[in-house]
Amino acid sequence: MPSAVRSSRGVPRGSSALRFGRFAAMGAVASLILIAGVWASWGTAQHVMLTKGRERGTVEVVRCAEDACEGPFRPLSPGSQPRARVVLDDTVAVEKGGTYTVVLKPGGAEALRSGPAGVLYAWVPLGGALLLASVVVAGGLLRMRPAWVMALAGAGLLTAAFVAL
Repeated sequence: MPSAVRSSRGVPRGSSALRFGRFAAMGAVASLILIAGVWASWGTAQHVMLTKGRERGTVEVVRCAEDACEGPFRPLSPGSQPRARVVLDDTVAVEKGGTYTVVLKPGGAEALRSGPAGVLYAWVPLGGALLLASVVVAGGLLRMRPAWVMALAGAGLLTAAFVAL
């Protein structure tokens, strides 16, 4: 005869506190992953998405190194000044000789790709966070539908960024 009284589901009755603890811990982990993804994305996305008052223009890439490309900046927005050299970090899909629309970060010569490709690329960390959090939601919280929605959203965001770049 078993020593623990079991509910109709076959789960020991004293385990509701443990179940709540697991849900609270896994919910906190999933939330932390998503917050970190938004935080990592927002540092770049704010400049690319909120362009009012920022210097916008084009860069013709004349030289590329291992982690950055550079070239002259030609302004497109009123009040922008041409520059002989601006730097495009993260040389993903940037080639020597190409011309790209960019937004300059305030107070420097660092340029970020703008337009749909730049916006999608800025949100890539969130796409990865959605994929990672979907595993936590599925495995730790046992919520399959939200996990699939998160995984498909993350995969869709990463795929769209890949295609746009």
